[in-house]
Amino acid sequence: MNDKKRHTITAALPYANGPLHLGHIAGCYLPADIYSRYLKGKGKDVLFVCGSDEHGAAITLRAKKEDTTPQAIVDKNHTIIKKAFEDFGIEFDIYHRTSSKLHHETASEFFKTLYDKKAFKEETTNQFYDEENKQFLADRYIVGTCPNCDSPNAYGDQCEKCGSALSPSELINPKSTISGNKPILKETKHWFLKMDELTEDGWLNDWIETGKLDGVQQHDASKWRKQVIGQCKSWIDNGLLPRSITRDLDWGIKVPVEGGEGKVLYVWFDAPIGYISASKQWALDNNKNWEDYWKDEDTELVHFIGKDNIVFHAIIFPIILKTHGGYILPTNVPANEFLNLEGDKISTSRNWAVWLHEYLEDFPNKEDELRYVLTSIAPETKDSEFTWKDYQARVNNELVAILGNFINRSVVLTHKYYEGIVPPIESLTDYDNEIISKIKSTQLKVDELLSHFKFRDAQTEAMTLARLGNKYLADLEPWKLIKTDENRVKTIMNIALQISNALSIVFEPFLPNTCTKLKHILNNNAVEISAGHQINKAELLYQKIEDEAIETQIKKLKEKASPNPSEGRGKDGSNPKAKPMKDEITFDEFTKMDIRIGTILTAEKHPDADKLIKMTVDTGIDERTIVSGIAEHYKPEDIIGKQVSVLINLAPRKIRGIESQGMILMAENNEGNLAFVSPEKIIDNGGIIS
Repeated sequence: MNDKKRHTITAALPYANGPLHLGHIAGCYLPADIYSRYLKGKGKDVLFVCGSDEHGAAITLRAKKEDTTPQAIVDKNHTIIKKAFEDFGIEFDIYHRTSSKLHHETASEFFKTLYDKKAFKEETTNQFYDEENKQFLADRYIVGTCPNCDSPNAYGDQCEKCGSALSPSELINPKSTISGNKPILKETKHWFLKMDELTEDGWLNDWIETGKLDGVQQHDASKWRKQVIGQCKSWIDNGLLPRSITRDLDWGIKVPVEGGEGKVLYVWFDAPIGYISASKQWALDNNKNWEDYWKDEDTELVHFIGKDNIVFHAIIFPIILKTHGGYILPTNVPANEFLNLEGDKISTSRNWAVWLHEYLEDFPNKEDELRYVLTSIAPETKDSEFTWKDYQARVNNELVAILGNFINRSVVLTHKYYEGIVPPIESLTDYDNEIISKIKSTQLKVDELLSHFKFRDAQTEAMTLARLGNKYLADLEPWKLIKTDENRVKTIMNIALQISNALSIVFEPFLPNTCTKLKHILNNNAVEISAGHQINKAELLYQKIEDEAIETQIKKLKEKASPNPSEGRGKDGSNPKAKPMKDEITFDEFTKMDIRIGTILTAEKHPDADKLIKMTVDTGIDERTIVSGIAEHYKPEDIIGKQVSVLINLAPRKIRGIESQGMILMAENNEGNLAFVSPEKIIDNGGIIS
């Protein structure tokens, strides 16, 4: 709905506990920057905000480990993150901080307004407490064995190995990260957002599914990604519950009501409000009215996030905004899936990551190369993977050999034959008219795809025009025709330069540095380039990435990464705890099974069975319903978007009244815990396991 008067774009506040890696950039900040540049290129009124998320238990934990203060930790990382964004060319209108006085005031006002509207309930609960250090333990202060994958280092809020969302009570053998002791349970009072009561009239479900709020169309639901709708529906269908929005900590925004001593606002309550406080600061700095960008129905609000933040931005924050009153709700929440790295999940704890600031040091002036590759593999609808070999191939085979080569040939030939002056069109063939038509249709197609948040497809469409330009020159060979038909060559070179100019426009949101250089070469900022126009000399847009540079990066990644914990085995490599092998089968029996890779699109608990989850799975050949007894091991909202192995030719059977059309393959350990059998790398749905 980008026909609105103004646009507020937010990118998830990066946590100031460490630097940025490529997963952050691909998942959130690059698509947000592309969308902002696209709208600004159309002359739209855009406010693009972000900032450092500087509160929460993880920061205090790091400060304790490093024997420093939380403020020192966030000051250091805020500087690193902000500089990395600037060096990479992510052009926020403001990059703010949640430790600022203005943010504390704004978040406190939100809490007090909701408190006065009785949106909270006070509740005394038992929470883990470290007796030695005499403090309650936030989720990140507790580690234990993950109940889903048996990782011994899972946190109280999430297992970084398998990605499962957890609560401290689910951990096996929980320990305090501060003392190493087993914590006790102790009573403490907290405030809970009454999400159940605040949505009991069904407005949230209607707003997400239809885009309507109080009967008024607020957004185009067809533009929302399936996994976002699916995860929201799973949460809503399973029943929203009151959610604690305060914590026992001394670092953060103090709870601003009586009885709040020693407590702060939960980081996920105050962080999204950071978008608003950042907008307020921008308005003060630029003599603007911030309310125009947050309270006017003629404003489009779009949140760019990763899939792990969907519930906060598409459910909890809208509840907070609506309950507060006066605020618009998001028009879209185009959440991305996760980016994996060299066959494994990115892990900051194991240092299995490519850090943005290090990339910028190792590959100076190659920001656009990384932007192009990350957009090419953008995890828009499923997890994707970055590898250094693929990075090299895309830069060399696409940016250098296609885009760079076409521009260079067009400009060099124009200087060679016409001293850099755009020649006139003498006459047009059907082929010429086809190319001219393609220039216009490509620009319209890229615009349409960008407006639907399909950035990967939009960039592919732009590169298709460069491919067409190369083919046009290769088919007509003006370097040969110049000897026999100079008038024909004038037309060919005019069209080649029209393509070049169009490329400087369609690629601008994706490759801003390239397009600045290209506009300089063409000496043109206009939508069209006319006959008689003088262009500048050619410059190489890109350089090849050599094998040595890639080998250095792969070696660096492996040397810095910490190893995964290994399982104990016998001297012969066997596992004495493993269950015995089943009866032998023949190869023919095995080949009868049709096992494919599929992606879970939706997931919800079975209405009549606590242990069952009902899923919709894209198998590559269809979307089918599968019922599986995994509810004790996974929450429905945590498995949406996950790639799994599916036995698709298993005869359908009804399970508690629902027909299940296949079986999800699971691995089971000796303790009876289950885990999905998933591909090591991202595979197209329908990929056959053989």
